[in-house]
Amino acid sequence: MTELTRRSLLAGTAAAAALPLAGIVPTDAAAPLSGKQAPGFYRYKVGTMEVTAVTDGLTIGPLSDTYVANASKDAVNAALEAGFMARDRATQPYTPVVVNTGGKLVVIDTGLGPAMLQQSKGTAGQFQTNLAAAGIDRMAVDAVVISHFHGDHINGLIGPDGGAAYPNAEVMVPAAEYKFWMDDGNMSRAADAAKPAFQNARRVFGVVGSKVTQYDPGKDVAPGITSVSSPGHTVGHCSYIVAAGSDRVLVQVDITAGMAQLFVRNPEWQFGFDMDKQLAVQTRRKLYDMAVAEKMLVQGFHFPFPGIANIEKDGNGYRLVPIFWNPTI
Repeated sequence: MTELTRRSLLAGTAAAAALPLAGIVPTDAAAPLSGKQAPGFYRYKVGTMEVTAVTDGLTIGPLSDTYVANASKDAVNAALEAGFMARDRATQPYTPVVVNTGGKLVVIDTGLGPAMLQQSKGTAGQFQTNLAAAGIDRMAVDAVVISHFHGDHINGLIGPDGGAAYPNAEVMVPAAEYKFWMDDGNMSRAADAAKPAFQNARRVFGVVGSKVTQYDPGKDVAPGITSVSSPGHTVGHCSYIVAAGSDRVLVQVDITAGMAQLFVRNPEWQFGFDMDKQLAVQTRRKLYDMAVAEKMLVQGFHFPFPGIANIEKDGNGYRLVPIFWNPTI
């Protein structure tokens, strides 16, 4: 058996350096830089079903003083540094998922939309492009399930031509969300900063038209996909359990939103965009405690791509443990 030692390595390096250079032709690094990433999608199985996590990209912006409503900006920056992230920057990924149940092709949330692809110069709004790269035809989608009505979840219902992005799909929305955002009284009472969200919801569903089905939490939205009430981030926010056989995944959507890992580590922190902040904290702990107790995988819309991880208790908070990338399905 050959023992590899530092001495033998150095001896081999010296011998290689002593080789004659005759016949060696110098070369230049002529290959151009690519300048772009490969299409972003990742597949895994849940029992007999196939899940495809499809990145919509990410946004990077300045960290506001109120990003976390009940923690100082200094505390948030300290948490960012502890997580090897840049200070004073809000880096937010977006990952919708597609579930092939074997009988239906179901999209859960739709990303920021192709208009954002142009506006962001390609960093966000990638979902429809990456969906096509994953070999998934928008025209073949049977159902689009919406978790809540924030723009990063509904704007992708509109296609690049301004029409419905999934013209053959049933669009399913939480009944409480639809009622809240379509209520004229709620819009008139909303703060000026919140009014654009009401207007955006009406714009998007004006394009979708009449193919909207309202559902209540606790109901199956497709075979093997059960909606779970998870309010706080918005009034009618829903998450989902995808289950087949003994396999289960919690598609948590926005129970931790924005830079989600901050709120996993610090579940008592209140995200500035959570509508009912105390309820959001209660929901977060309830669903994470369930996931920990049942050893359920968690798919997070705002987790680092591909967004699938285990979750475990860590002191007063939680810790994400990413799964190994699997080269097979």
